[in-house]
Amino acid sequence: MPTSKRPAGSMVLYAAILFLVEFVRGAFLVSFLPTYGVQQLGLAVAGIGLAVSLHYATDTLVKGAAGYLLDRFSLRFVAPIGLTASLAGLLLVQKAQSLWVLALAAGLFGIGMSPIWLGGLSRADDKRRASHMGIVYTCWLAGLGAGPIVLNLLLDRSYFASYWLMIGLWGAALVLSLFIGGQKETGTAAVIPLGKQITLLWERIRAMRVLLPAMILQTTAAGMLVPVLPSFAQSSLGLAYAQYSLVLIAAGGLTVAGLIPMGRLSDRHDRRWFVIIGFASFAACLFALTQISGLGPAVVIAGVLGISYAAVLPSWNAVLAQYVPPEQKGLGWGLFSSVEGIGVMIGPVLGGWLADHYQARTAVWSSAALLGAVAVYYAIVSTGGLMRRTEA
Repeated sequence: MPTSKRPAGSMVLYAAILFLVEFVRGAFLVSFLPTYGVQQLGLAVAGIGLAVSLHYATDTLVKGAAGYLLDRFSLRFVAPIGLTASLAGLLLVQKAQSLWVLALAAGLFGIGMSPIWLGGLSRADDKRRASHMGIVYTCWLAGLGAGPIVLNLLLDRSYFASYWLMIGLWGAALVLSLFIGGQKETGTAAVIPLGKQITLLWERIRAMRVLLPAMILQTTAAGMLVPVLPSFAQSSLGLAYAQYSLVLIAAGGLTVAGLIPMGRLSDRHDRRWFVIIGFASFAACLFALTQISGLGPAVVIAGVLGISYAAVLPSWNAVLAQYVPPEQKGLGWGLFSSVEGIGVMIGPVLGGWLADHYQARTAVWSSAALLGAVAVYYAIVSTGGLMRRTEA
């Protein structure tokens, strides 16, 4: 069934599920896990980074399989299975008294993300890719940003309430997933032999091989920030949890507000410059955060960072979408997301190690340096026309 003809009610339901899932993921990874692991279990930041990396490792490993299944079965069949496995991971957290049990719980929690996310990637209309992905990313970031903000406010009062809020919202997403439309994401992949599909995807990977190193670097840089942000906000910016929430609101709010306009502008203009300038600005904002302290400057810089992120997300997705075979959307997005996931697995471990051996500021500065290098790399690559490819 073509994306443009999907019923509006189905997309509203999907958006609600995506919001709930990302709300809990953001709350758990950005706020609950670093705070609970360090303050309640007495773990090192590097240990938290390991747990975060294991979460993204399972998410990445599952993506290829989830994409393959989504080309053959409906999201209504695949999503509840993954969400149930993730719920088991969240429930295991309450039993964690050591790093390895906590890491196992975080890893199990990562299983259910891929079907929901790949469903959104597959459902966007190719003719208005950046605009539609702006909508998907809005739902994603609204949840991802709201989760840490709400949890930061609750963590000052009760770990118990914070934990069971996440359990309840995840359970709601699981129930809603049972009502997703029953159509498959693509209609032709079932008649293509698996060997042929792999050959077609390998041809696309070879065509975009120059982009692959930067794809991994950019997600590595982002992953480095996850385990260190709460400690960086306290030690370097001098912020309490509530003030840290205001910074997240500034960054997340302007990201969400900018996604759809930036997506539309990217559809009308040369999207490669949105990617290049967005990454460069992102790097500059992160570096600036390492040079200041106090709530006011942090909010201003976080707001600019949010606008930069809004420029990058839909534009980069539209660039990448040009290499996804239309008859293999589920498997194709699963494979490309797995490539990006390599960096997400590396980043949290590296960021946690830098924070433990040096300081949280060092991890943020290193992330900024990597993103600056990515911007320069894409500027060089774009001169060869690779980011301006238009054929399907």
